[in-house]
Amino acid sequence: MALLFLHGAGNVSIEAITTRFGNASIEDTTRNALAVVEKFNLDSPVYQGAAGPMGERLGEGYPEHVHGKNGLGNIELEPPLIKQESRSAAQAIVDISIAKDGELSIVAVGGLTNIALALELDPGVADRIAQVIVMGGAFGYNGHSGNVSPVAEANIASDPLAADVVFSSSIPTTVVGLDVTHEVTIDEAAIDKLAFEAGEMGQFIKRSSRHYLEFHHSITGKYASPLHDSCAVAYLLRPDLFGTIRQPVRVVTEGIAIGQTIHGNDLRKYVSKAWDDIPESTICTSVKSAQVLDLFHSTLVNADQLARGNE
Repeated sequence: MALLFLHGAGNVSIEAITTRFGNASIEDTTRNALAVVEKFNLDSPVYQGAAGPMGERLGEGYPEHVHGKNGLGNIELEPPLIKQESRSAAQAIVDISIAKDGELSIVAVGGLTNIALALELDPGVADRIAQVIVMGGAFGYNGHSGNVSPVAEANIASDPLAADVVFSSSIPTTVVGLDVTHEVTIDEAAIDKLAFEAGEMGQFIKRSSRHYLEFHHSITGKYASPLHDSCAVAYLLRPDLFGTIRQPVRVVTEGIAIGQTIHGNDLRKYVSKAWDDIPESTICTSVKSAQVLDLFHSTLVNADQLARGNE
């Protein structure tokens, strides 16, 4: 959903798609990315990334009950004919940051392993990336806490060490966490409307999201789900739709709170030295939900109409 949303925006260039383990294995997520690129003729190379975390993670295996065994709602996919690039995702991030010095934005809708590995390869990456927009984390705003533990969000918990490396670096970082993504929900009627009005992209989203809606229905009794990853894209396109604060962020990397995102308070001097010299991140604390949903829908509909007009 997020990738097609970004593709439909039209005023951005998707320089690369990087994959990692997360909702499924690295083999499955890479195949899924290639399949979407091929199906919708995206002019973007795919780079395979991390197959596992840099450090300890919360849990084992993959959340098949949430995203299906293939990571894309168990829909049937033709094996893609195109292949991923030979370079790793981390190396691609380094190389593209050099080529697009100061112009590269990364929308990170999974864990942050590939970015942390890029920083290991070349610490200068931090000075060349314009921004990283992270869908991940939870700070307790609007009553929203963790979704894989009382305090941890799934993407961050999949590689807490990598997340802490990125948040502690000098890369300008924005956190679009559960605090706001749980405020933006898309229901079955809205997805049906998208399938009717946004052509093949809308129909693909309907098919691939059905398993996810079923999962949420089993918990809430409603066929509706947060628009998690697409909120990160919405921030890239329309940051004015979000209310934010700026504070340093760290991630718990072990123990019962592993994966928890914590922000500090710049007005305080802590006894703990763990907060010394940690740069501020931008943290989303509120969102104009209806406008984000409208942006998502209208972008995909307009992109479909443009594509039809060019046929």
